[in-house]
Amino acid sequence: MREPLQKHDEVRSIARAIADTYGKLVPKLQHLAPAPLPDRNAVIRIVDELLQAIYPGYFGAKSVLPDNVVEHLSGLLDGVYERLTEEIYRSIRSDRTSLRKDWPHCRAIAADHALDLLGRIPDLRRRLAHDVQAGYDGDPAAKGTDEVIFAYPAIYAISVFRIAHELSGMGVPLLPRIMTEYAHSRTGVDIHPGADIGKGFFIDHGTGVVIGETTRIGDNVKLYQGVTLGALSFPKDDAGKIVRGRKRHPTIEDDVVIYAGATILGGDTVIGQGSVIGGNVWLTKSVPPHTKVMNARPELVIDHKR
Repeated sequence: MREPLQKHDEVRSIARAIADTYGKLVPKLQHLAPAPLPDRNAVIRIVDELLQAIYPGYFGAKSVLPDNVVEHLSGLLDGVYERLTEEIYRSIRSDRTSLRKDWPHCRAIAADHALDLLGRIPDLRRRLAHDVQAGYDGDPAAKGTDEVIFAYPAIYAISVFRIAHELSGMGVPLLPRIMTEYAHSRTGVDIHPGADIGKGFFIDHGTGVVIGETTRIGDNVKLYQGVTLGALSFPKDDAGKIVRGRKRHPTIEDDVVIYAGATILGGDTVIGQGSVIGGNVWLTKSVPPHTKVMNARPELVIDHKR
């Protein structure tokens, strides 16, 4: 039998002290409302199940065959549709910046968005096929596309990004960022769901890559580890608050290669088509198409002591 709590009064006093801070801190650190926030674990489950639909036989059940694939997908997507509708509904209802939280039919809106996302899976698979092929073509160490799908963190991060990007384009709050930050935590690749990325995109090795919200990337672009496509500065209004909604991150045109550790900053910065940006380059200005940008060869100092 469990022993009685010896310090019940003290614990209750602590609880009162914690509750007394609710509503008094700026920004608020609690959500005490009839409309609950999205469930992060449920969102992660949705991501995992969507990847099963996109990559059947790689993610999830290994017994999917041509004879049972439609039945398998129907059962899988029924559950995804139900869970995704609920999480979109929660995100809309709890969104403080949207008047939709007061709409009596916001659950119907959530259901429409959920069905819309599921309907986009065929096109997502076509886009991701280009990404997987780019991963294989761009890495001589790859033994096949199976290895690229199974083992390459960049493909996982890009796949989750492409799902989240669709939801972001629909105006769904919270969920896209939960998805991409989950992928970030697993892979070290940080892609904001608002970024616009063309087909045939690949990140070799992946770790440490940062791609900001207003980045625009064309087709057949390849990045290496440690690349940052970031903001040069954050303009502020007269009240000292960051001005949001402006293009803050660079544009990378088609067929560009950016090597490890390069940093490219600024919303007006454009890397022209077919250019190559060398490792550890720091760029805040545009370069024309078919340009190579490299650091000067460093002078090495080798101190050999016996």
